[in-house]
Amino acid sequence: MSKIRVLSDQLANQIAAGEVVERPASVAKELVENAIDAGARRVVVDVEAGGRRLLRIADDGCGMTRDDAVLAFERHATSKISRAEDLNAIATLGFRGEALASIASVARVELVTKTEEAEAATRVLIEGGRMRDVKDAAHPKGTTITVRDLFFNIPARRKFLRSEATESFHLTNLVTHYALAHPEIAFTLTNNGRETLRAAPASDLRERAYQIFGAEFLENLLEVEGGHTSVALVCGFVSAPRERRTSRDAQYLFINGRYVRDRLVSRSLSEGYRAVLPHGVYPAALLFLDVPLEEVDVNVHPAKTEVRFRRAAAVSDAVRESVRAALASAGYARGIEAVHETVTPTRNAAQSTEWSGSEDSTFDMRDEAEGRYCQRTRRHPAPHSICIAGGRAGCRQRDCRSFHTRDD
Repeated sequence: MSKIRVLSDQLANQIAAGEVVERPASVAKELVENAIDAGARRVVVDVEAGGRRLLRIADDGCGMTRDDAVLAFERHATSKISRAEDLNAIATLGFRGEALASIASVARVELVTKTEEAEAATRVLIEGGRMRDVKDAAHPKGTTITVRDLFFNIPARRKFLRSEATESFHLTNLVTHYALAHPEIAFTLTNNGRETLRAAPASDLRERAYQIFGAEFLENLLEVEGGHTSVALVCGFVSAPRERRTSRDAQYLFINGRYVRDRLVSRSLSEGYRAVLPHGVYPAALLFLDVPLEEVDVNVHPAKTEVRFRRAAAVSDAVRESVRAALASAGYARGIEAVHETVTPTRNAAQSTEWSGSEDSTFDMRDEAEGRYCQRTRRHPAPHSICIAGGRAGCRQRDCRSFHTRDD
């Protein structure tokens, strides 16, 4: 008897869910992205018990026909791509065709959807990956998908979920990210019956930031605009140096409207502040990169929060110099010019075509802002890391964390 066997579709989906569905916020991410891809102008998120008991996403997008609604729960079923060549220029947030199948395999799912042309909506019930019912229903144009009892059939996964407060925090953070990325869309988040976020359609990012964070936060932001169309256009807002954070939690980074967690962009942002912020503190940022689709690979990880750039060093330069220009325009230019002279890429960034992601080796001096050793030698400290904040030569002490000016 053969020891190797083909796994059932249900078991395969549950295994795949381990990568796609980490926590309730992972489910919300996939469903909110589907709503945005469907052209929604309004997205409503309802949460109970941190998303364990219930997570409901309602939108007014294009909706689905009955055939598509049923087919959407099959693995590798998607309307976003159809050919291998499509992976070279992905313009939608979703494209894998795995999310709904994975979610439905570890939860009780109800999907109600209607297109503008349909006379009736379609209601689909799935429990643990098994189709229970498909029938007509009443529903306006758009889609509402309800996910109940996440990981009900995998107790081992369920017990690894964090507290309700922690899971609710991650859900709020996720909705905040997408509300910032798409100010033209109205977002509402309700947690245990209490509305925790409401953002009406906004005309631009500044108005949306005001809706979410308030006037005081907005007053301390500097506008960023720079980069190059062939590499990356950089726009958004960063905080004034006096607004210091002890973590990067207030950094919202987006690439082509996609919420990402990218170390290269985050480090480049820190490098832009190296002359005006001491080690261990970070700026707040709402930073958007518009990168040519063929220059960025989003098909790196099932969660789609990691990317790889074709010309990572050039992207890093664009972010760093755009931030420095914003600081200089606001009068924080002291020391920036001196720091600029010490940071020289090891090769022509604009000509580099090696694919690299957040762990890219082409950006050799990326650890300088952290005061670490030079990436090129891994032995000797980079000259400008002797004193993180800069200052005249007599002030430069190894591992110094003080803020020095040229007058010291």
